[in-house]
Amino acid sequence: MYNNTDFFVIKALEDGVNVIGLTRGSDTKFHHSEKLDKGEVMIAQFTEHTSAVKVRGKAIIQTSHGEITNS
Repeated sequence: MYNNTDFFVIKALEDGVNVIGLTRGSDTKFHHSEKLDKGEVMIAQFTEHTSAVKVRGKAIIQTSHGEITNS
């Protein structure tokens, strides 16, 4: 059983920021995507199905390890 209580926050700095969930396992595939507009915030966590998240567009990503701003 996968147990992760760490959350991360993504705040869109522009319209149309894509947040894409990638699957866990031997074949990594896209399995979920969300589109955020400027000012929208998404709170998420990794699960037994999600091993990675791809963020496309200007956003602030906050984790327990720190904050990253991509552009």
